[in-house]
Amino acid sequence: MLVLGIETSCDETAASVLKDGKEILSNVVYSQIALHRPYGGVVPELASRRHLDTIVPVVEEALAKAGVNLKDIQGIAVTRGPGLVGALLVGLSFAKSLCAVNRVPLIGVNHIEGHICSIFLEKEVPFPFLSLTVSGGHTSLFLVKGIGVYEVLGQTRDDAAGEAFDKVAKLLNLGYPGGGIIESLAEKGKPKIRFPRALPSADSLDFSFSGIKTAVVNYVKGFSSLSENSKGLSLEDIAASFQEAVVDMLIKKVIQARRLYKTERLALAGGVISNGYLRHRFQEMAAAEDLDLFIPSPYLCTDNAIMIAWVGNHYLERGKQDSLDIDALSRWKVG
Repeated sequence: MLVLGIETSCDETAASVLKDGKEILSNVVYSQIALHRPYGGVVPELASRRHLDTIVPVVEEALAKAGVNLKDIQGIAVTRGPGLVGALLVGLSFAKSLCAVNRVPLIGVNHIEGHICSIFLEKEVPFPFLSLTVSGGHTSLFLVKGIGVYEVLGQTRDDAAGEAFDKVAKLLNLGYPGGGIIESLAEKGKPKIRFPRALPSADSLDFSFSGIKTAVVNYVKGFSSLSENSKGLSLEDIAASFQEAVVDMLIKKVIQARRLYKTERLALAGGVISNGYLRHRFQEMAAAEDLDLFIPSPYLCTDNAIMIAWVGNHYLERGKQDSLDIDALSRWKVG
């Protein structure tokens, strides 16, 4: 089966062709980072308009790189939600049109389910397992009992972890997106500052990252300068300290869930999982906890259409398909 995947949930226009749910024939991603950088974050209206400009050439490139034509495609999987409604509508409307003209089945895919299942493109993970999904818009911990069978164990009560990275980077005038910039700075600094770790009650597996953001704000306000000579502290040290605090909070809740649910396997997913420091810390934790750890390659962590095609292939093979009147969903719970 050849499945065309389309992803436009936020600020990447992506398309991919997947063969039999295993072989990646193409993977095309057009990023809007340069467009949104002057504003310090994604501007929904601009994102939607840019998707309109790029959706056709991105899909055409994906088909060309795969060496196939639309008549060869046997199903189209498209992100239906959650995400920015305007952005989602571009991809969903385009996918509907292709399905109507070429008479192929359509399947709307949950973006978060795509992230959860991205690990299956590289490794087989026995069920059940914990899945920690960390991105710019989402931070959630799931117990995955099977494809389509997900129990939400915990989620952020305020900011997502990736959102906190972006906001702290903006506060420090570092630029956008903040994740890569803070990671690079942190490599040159030391975690000298003990920022507070917000950990909701012991019986909760939820996360909270607004507190760490506020702590950085208050810390910076306490200094007249962020230069190297400002009491021996630097931007590099602030970045390293902030990054350590965020990872500590993630690890703490995963360990709590691992012991509570007696699970032996953990899979990571989402754009923030591309962070090298985070990956290293989780590898150390997994070794200490005797936990089997599964981490996708970085290109499968960030938003892409391969993971959407994989989920779509799974459901299409089982005879599921959506009608052409489905709507985009800004919020859509997994499962």
